[in-house]
Amino acid sequence: MDKYESFKRDFYKITGINLNCYKEKQMKRRLTSLLKRNNFSDFDDYLIGIKKDNKLLNELLNYLTINVSEFFRNPVQWRVLEKEIIPELIKNNRKIKVWSSACSTGEEPYSLVMLLTKFFPLKEINILATDIDEGAIQKAKIGIYDEKSLKNVPNEYKNKFFTKIGNTYKIDDKIKQCVDFRKLNLLDDIFPKGFHLILCRNVMIYFTEEAKIKLYKKFYESLTDDGIFFVGNTEHIILPDKYNFKPIKSFFYSKL
Repeated sequence: MDKYESFKRDFYKITGINLNCYKEKQMKRRLTSLLKRNNFSDFDDYLIGIKKDNKLLNELLNYLTINVSEFFRNPVQWRVLEKEIIPELIKNNRKIKVWSSACSTGEEPYSLVMLLTKFFPLKEINILATDIDEGAIQKAKIGIYDEKSLKNVPNEYKNKFFTKIGNTYKIDDKIKQCVDFRKLNLLDDIFPKGFHLILCRNVMIYFTEEAKIKLYKKFYESLTDDGIFFVGNTEHIILPDKYNFKPIKSFFYSKL
């Protein structure tokens, strides 16, 4: 067994993360870069280091989960969500259940809460937000962001829901209280059910086709009959009817 194959097997035992579900060439290149940066000679040596040093393991987990996020990422899609998707959902539902399935450091679920204040009082808004990276979830719970990540935040939200602290911005506790953060491994864990809106954006691009097919089926089963699945800017579902989805707008899918 080559050293990378052995590393993947042992890494799965340690973390429960199956690297076989990620595009191999891309993942192997990124991990090789990381082990060299930490002065390890090969994957065997790097694995020993990870087992001994939690800091190294956490660095790798952060590296794997690619926490690059911003509020209202791809604003055109958020306008479609506001003007067309949510109004249609609330026609038939007094409350809507929403899941941000790869929430990273919290920008996406907090954006959802702010947007939903146009439709519901804060006390009626609850977003489930999940991620595999506990470090990212901890950052999300703290809720402090740099100015760059707020570039797409409308001024009405920025003035109402953020407090400037030095060069950073802290999100209001009233917004934080509307989000339930939990750790979840999309590839291996059982999905919660009964959601009217599920977001999985800018994550599936890193997965193999086999892993994507598995996720499409799981997300389908998690949606209500009138539910909407919202994907990332580079993540059109090819032949969506194969997975019982139909496109209703670019990056938005309903059940067939």
